[in-house]
Amino acid sequence: MRRLLRWAATAAVLPVLAACTGAPDGAEPDAGAADARPIPAECEDTADLPKRQMRGVWLTTVRNIDWPSEPGLDAQEQKDELRARLDDARELGLNAVFFHVRPTADAVYASDKEPWARYLTGDQGGDPGYDPLEFAVEEAHARGLELHAWFNPYRVGWDDPDLEGLADDHPAVEHPDWLVEYDDQGWLDPGLPEVREWVTGVVMDVVGRYDVDGVHFDDYFYPYPADGEEFDDDASWKEHGGDAEDRGAWRRSNVDALIADVHTAIGESKPWVRFGVSPFGIWRNADSADDGSDTKGLESYSAQYADTRAWIREGSVDYIVPQLYWERGFSTADYEVLAPWWAEEVRGTGVDLYIGQAAYRVGEDGEKAWKGEDALARQLDYSGDLPEVGGDVFFSMQDMRGGAEEAMKRLQEDHYALPALPPKAQGGEGRPDPVEGLRAVRGDDGDVRVSWDPAEGARSYAVYRVSEEEADDPCALGGRESLVGVVGALDEPSFTDTGADGKGDADEEGDGGRPRYFVTALDRYRTEGAPGEGTEVGPRAD
Repeated sequence: MRRLLRWAATAAVLPVLAACTGAPDGAEPDAGAADARPIPAECEDTADLPKRQMRGVWLTTVRNIDWPSEPGLDAQEQKDELRARLDDARELGLNAVFFHVRPTADAVYASDKEPWARYLTGDQGGDPGYDPLEFAVEEAHARGLELHAWFNPYRVGWDDPDLEGLADDHPAVEHPDWLVEYDDQGWLDPGLPEVREWVTGVVMDVVGRYDVDGVHFDDYFYPYPADGEEFDDDASWKEHGGDAEDRGAWRRSNVDALIADVHTAIGESKPWVRFGVSPFGIWRNADSADDGSDTKGLESYSAQYADTRAWIREGSVDYIVPQLYWERGFSTADYEVLAPWWAEEVRGTGVDLYIGQAAYRVGEDGEKAWKGEDALARQLDYSGDLPEVGGDVFFSMQDMRGGAEEAMKRLQEDHYALPALPPKAQGGEGRPDPVEGLRAVRGDDGDVRVSWDPAEGARSYAVYRVSEEEADDPCALGGRESLVGVVGALDEPSFTDTGADGKGDADEEGDGGRPRYFVTALDRYRTEGAPGEGTEVGPRAD
């Protein structure tokens, strides 16, 4: 039934693939090939398997959780490890890496504003001999992965070794009145307008100098509550509290202002760079607010003073990634309660929703819900059926290749068997040009190598394989079913299809006829161009 509806919805654009199909060798190309048309939006909207999906992983640098494995490795060792982590992301079927570039008000990149992070060399301010963020962006894009720069906006670190070993040019040293010590931690005071201006400037320094795809904040705004401790912002409250209803409302307004400032600044500079936040998974409980979730846990609204629902409603973020690190059926914070609650909050707002997934909990002692190879797949079994959920982000990389490795294999089988394009950024005008010079040749090993000429303005490419009988279906490229690969914008772009199953030689007939390959270009807004001229598989390479 769904397929019939798709056909009915796109009858007017029936020639879209036929017009873009390459002619056999020796024949004149079809005149329609020069008039390539985009894949009809109706086809994407009604696809059984949407081809756009966030599949991300947090790559953590603080305390050397994910990378580098230890401080003090030389530049080549760090590069080799980072390449391996990006290869892991690609092999796991992911399409985005959230790279921790500012763990403790310092920098995992060359900065004139803040010192090098201690997790690189062992000493804050120690030069690692290269620019890790520049390297990470280049290597991620070469693999067809997005790279989102992940910032902690206010955290300065812990007593030992962070606060006891701050570099002379650290902002908390140069501006000691910005520092608030709380429990065993240090924070830049969110109540100071100059701190908000500083953090926004740090973010925009990265946006301006690096080709990142996104900017990402986690859940560290005001600190998580510690028994018997008070966050001493008396001075900033007295100076800047003004007419605020109470200190809690004032603190929320401080965080709201930072989120809005960063979003506005990014939009004015590079609107294709998407901005999102990963808050604690509970906004408010229903016993605190009528429109809160039916949960009984810590509230980000009153604990971190993060009014995430306001950011959604005001459009201060492009996406939201609530950390739903609880299992289905958990009485305090049920995944089956929270996922639909967040889905309802983003519905009709234009803000994308991805779910923060707890790969680190897989195999957890004493927790039956996190045992078994389906520990992650069964979370997505539920939330993946909510139309507002546009994907997932996993914490963190070391767990996905560690305790959660078997769970990730099952997740790949059940949910990530086919690749996915990244979500679109809002805005942008026009589309990339159609790809030209498409060639598909089978090697002696049976794999098909597809290559093409670089397209101007391409950020990445999508590679499709369709059967001969689907070649005239305008929706054949509308969903994930025909997508076989996503490729970075290299000087000599190509893709090796290892799943053609021995079909597709120009002089052979396989099941379903000869498949055709199509390639589209995606620009920096992730807007997809028209398919261009398709091709059949040519003779085997010598």
